[in-house]
Amino acid sequence: MREIHVDRVTEAVAEMCQRTNTELPEDVVAALQRARDRETSDTAREILDQLLRNAEIARETKVPLCQDTGVAVVFGDLGQEAALVGGGLQEAVDEGVRRGYEDGYLRKSLVRDPLDRATNTGDNTPAALHLRLVPGDNLTLHMAPKGGGSENMSALWMLTPAQGREGVVEAIVAQVTAAGGMPCPPLVLGVGVGGTFELSALLAKRALLRPLGEPSPVPEVADLEAEMLAAVNATGVGPMGLGGMTTALAVHVERHPCHIASLPLALNVQCHAARHMTVVL
Repeated sequence: MREIHVDRVTEAVAEMCQRTNTELPEDVVAALQRARDRETSDTAREILDQLLRNAEIARETKVPLCQDTGVAVVFGDLGQEAALVGGGLQEAVDEGVRRGYEDGYLRKSLVRDPLDRATNTGDNTPAALHLRLVPGDNLTLHMAPKGGGSENMSALWMLTPAQGREGVVEAIVAQVTAAGGMPCPPLVLGVGVGGTFELSALLAKRALLRPLGEPSPVPEVADLEAEMLAAVNATGVGPMGLGGMTTALAVHVERHPCHIASLPLALNVQCHAARHMTVVL
């Protein structure tokens, strides 16, 4: 049994909080550049140029990509042959968030009471921590700060099985169209199909961790991703909702077996600042 001290977790999370908020991943930068190169709208090209320049300035100056530095969402994959020692995992993650947001001068956006906006926690804790056990003796941490504008445009449906594939695509396209420029497109869309009410939402959020544009290894799922992406981009919403060919940079779908009477569907919307980072301890 390999031991991992939780102090290492705190250190890793603190660094990831700062880096994810100031360094747009290369896969996202490359996707924005490809979108810019194929755009036909002058307005859309100008917006994409500004987004690319913003990412460059943020990396150079260590200033956040966006003023909304988000909820600290952490996915932890803990190997079954590893033991965490020295304290609790949630406490270690929260301490990392506290240090990262304070040392990095990042905006603290969490309120303790959802119905009382005057109860800001003051340090952006607690983190939204999702843990699962996996084979091995490592702890893999995925950090994905999530801003409110894109999160607010996310949705979940309990479709009927009769609605099928067509209903799934229609629901996603309708939600993106209704959202317009509010979630700051071009978007990355995480889609969860199947499972249960709560699992579909988790699948959708976890889908956003995949390298941008990397298709599902399951051929029929990859085909669904391509269909959704084409349908979303055909809406013409475009960058920042001002028109163009690029409403979404990618659609990532995760699916799970479900009840014969159900068709759960969840959409987690991510803005153009698709912040994510992974560390293996």
